[in-house]
Amino acid sequence: MKHLLFIALTALLFSCDQKTETGKIVSSHNESNAGDTISCPPGTSKLDIQKIEQITGMKGAEKNGEYKITVPQNDLNVIVDGFKIIPAMGLGSWTAFTPCGDSAMLMGDIILTETDLAPVQQEVIRQGLMITAIHNHFVRNHPNVMYMHIDGKGTVDKLAANVKAVFEKVKQVRGKDPKEGKADSVVNTINTASLDSIIGAKGEMSKGVYKYTIGRPDISLKEHGIGISTFMGFNTWAAWQGTSEKAAVAGDFTMLEGEVEPVIKALIENGIEVVAVHNHMVHETPKIFFLHYWGVGPVEKLAKGLKEALKQTGKSRTH
Repeated sequence: MKHLLFIALTALLFSCDQKTETGKIVSSHNESNAGDTISCPPGTSKLDIQKIEQITGMKGAEKNGEYKITVPQNDLNVIVDGFKIIPAMGLGSWTAFTPCGDSAMLMGDIILTETDLAPVQQEVIRQGLMITAIHNHFVRNHPNVMYMHIDGKGTVDKLAANVKAVFEKVKQVRGKDPKEGKADSVVNTINTASLDSIIGAKGEMSKGVYKYTIGRPDISLKEHGIGISTFMGFNTWAAWQGTSEKAAVAGDFTMLEGEVEPVIKALIENGIEVVAVHNHMVHETPKIFFLHYWGVGPVEKLAKGLKEALKQTGKSRTH
């Protein structure tokens, strides 16, 4: 009798973790995954950019049907190892919209001081958005700044209103609009032609920062089932300032799981400091890791080290 009772209890417990769906038995642990994918009907996707600008009160940039708003943090005077970090060096908040049928997906990266962090993350949750990462880009930075990634899906009207509320909260906490401050520049006497030759790519100069943005065309990345482009933040980048004798380089690597160890090893062995390893997304396929690095020294030495790390990742190209 005890044996029969044990079998009955086991069957009952097992059935609680199962669900019958269209004649199939499906584990409840997989059930939540269905909500992580958005179905986007082909040929019906187009953002109402005018509506986004009207609701947010901000202008952005459009590329291949996607739309990104960037907010330079001109009010922050961030110094790392004697180098000033300006927006082009990785100090710009952004949010980007990608179309999906009659709705859209939102991704973003909001730069916050230690004082901003709590009230702004509360506002993100209040707006119904998801926080997918909070991390640093630098060490020994004064003041300390954190980077908070957000994710959302819904109508363009709703997402634009969400974005406006989040950026308004940042302004409220700081007591000023970050983008209204003076746009600083930095010294750059680096021989960029020589740098291009070593890296094997061509960058862009902005206020003394020479930056490479390198996509991963070898990877078809999707978040919630929607493709993520270089424009939406899926890229490896490197930003340079200083002189040929003493330069600073900061940046971000995008890596598959098998690339994490060799990239870190290549950077560290070549005198480039790895300052953060983390995720930016939660529901992405395949799983992608992000790494931030910082290096100070002769340009040629840093460039060769960076190139060695790039060799550890898949085929790359600039955009």
